[in-house]
Amino acid sequence: MDTIERFRAAVEQGDADALEPLFAAAPLFFSPVKYRPFEGRELVLAVFGVLLRRVFEDFRYVGTLSGEAETDAGEDTDSHVLIFRATVNGKQIHGIDLIQLDEHGLISEFTVMVRALSAVTALGEAVQAGLVAEGLVPADA
Repeated sequence: MDTIERFRAAVEQGDADALEPLFAAAPLFFSPVKYRPFEGRELVLAVFGVLLRRVFEDFRYVGTLSGEAETDAGEDTDSHVLIFRATVNGKQIHGIDLIQLDEHGLISEFTVMVRALSAVTALGEAVQAGLVAEGLVPADA
C-alpha cells in the first residue's frame, strides 16, 4: 500500500496516529482559512488530530486524481487530489486535499480547498475552537 492509500485509509478510519510515518520531516499544511501554512511535522500532525477528533463528522473521500504539479517551492512533484465530503457543525462541505510527495514518497505539502464560503467559515471556526481546546493556540488568537 502506498502513501496515498495509507493516508486515505487512516483519515477515513479517523486514525490520526497512523498518519505520522506518512509525513516528511518538515511538511507544509496550507489551510483554506489561514494565509500562512502550518509548518513542521509536529504542528501539522496536531492539526490533523484536531480535524479527525474534533472537526469532521461523516468524512469520506469520493474521488481521486493523480499526476504532477508544482510545489510551493516551484518544483514539479508527484501530486494527488483526494475529493471529499463531510459535515462540520451541521454544514455540508465539499472540498479537495492536494497532497504532494517528496522524493522519498512522503507527504511534503498538503493543501485543502473547500467550497462554499459558508462551509469555509464553519470549518475555520471549528478548527480554531479545536486548536484552542487542544492547547495549540491561545484562545485570543
